[in-house]
Amino acid sequence: MSEAVSNTRPVAPQHAFDTARLAAWLEAKVAPLGGPLEVAQFKGGQSNPTYLLAAGDQRYVLRRKPPGKLLPSAHAVDREYRVIEALAGTDVPVARARALCEDESVIGTAFYVMEYVSGRVFWDPVLPGLGAAERARVHDEMNRVIAALHSIDPGAVGLGSFGKTGEYIARQVARWSKQYQASETGKIEAMDNLIAWLPGNIPAGDETRIVHGDYRIDNVIFDPVEPRIRAVIDWELSTLGHPLADFAYHCMVWRIPPGLFRGLAGLDFAALGLPGERDHVAAYCRRTGREGIAERDWEYYMAYNLFRIAAIAQGVMARALQGNASSAEAMQTGRAARPLAELAWSQVERLKLS
Repeated sequence: MSEAVSNTRPVAPQHAFDTARLAAWLEAKVAPLGGPLEVAQFKGGQSNPTYLLAAGDQRYVLRRKPPGKLLPSAHAVDREYRVIEALAGTDVPVARARALCEDESVIGTAFYVMEYVSGRVFWDPVLPGLGAAERARVHDEMNRVIAALHSIDPGAVGLGSFGKTGEYIARQVARWSKQYQASETGKIEAMDNLIAWLPGNIPAGDETRIVHGDYRIDNVIFDPVEPRIRAVIDWELSTLGHPLADFAYHCMVWRIPPGLFRGLAGLDFAALGLPGERDHVAAYCRRTGREGIAERDWEYYMAYNLFRIAAIAQGVMARALQGNASSAEAMQTGRAARPLAELAWSQVERLKLS
């Protein structure tokens, strides 16, 4: 490819498609191409294969459903397209949506195309390559953008029907309990305890806002120089849901040890220039007009999210043991299910004692 991008690779054989057919579609639906179409695939474990398209000076990103048999509601690229199109012009930075294609004859599955956004992607929330002052600004910008997302009235941007309203956490707990039980490979007592305890202890006071579902530091693109987010990416899990559950997912890094899913627990925040969890929560509350979050409620949202990612990790483990996932990384992710579940249950036990 004429302009190398460090996080791309040649297209995997199982994800290849007819480039000429795509080029013709782009010419008709997006814009005339400024040269021959070149395609590379982004690295990473996204469930929706993602590609960099280049033609002359033009750069686009294509997200598609993977080939093969899929669950009916999974890999809904049309929903991703709908949300980034709706958020254009709001205080939530997103890539510009260009076109959605539900005609599977073009590349074999449904897909959408958006503008390519250049910038920095950070994988480690400790931000080892930055100075203390910039670390603080990067985390404050993360806080600003999720607060902006949760401040949007879904109906005002055409997303009033983007998901069910109300009882989001109850539905999520039921969903991930079933998913975990379907992929169980060995008894994890903490997960059984969580499955029994979580449904009956959901905090009162339901709310509905647009939720990202996977808002973390490697799912945003920062400006190449400034600590400013240019685009929030990977909207695959977005829906209507409880904003505090979504924000608590973002804040889990403060509870997870550095060796387990790149966490921040136990670090010297002041020396590193990182905000503490309480400061980060207080900044979010100021930005969203909240007086605060009840401590018991916050601990519940944390336990729920740790339970949720433990269930996801267990699913990865099950697929790895069946030979349906790349072994080394998948097994490592899968092994995190037990410590994450135990971390979640230890928080519940502290709650029960308080």
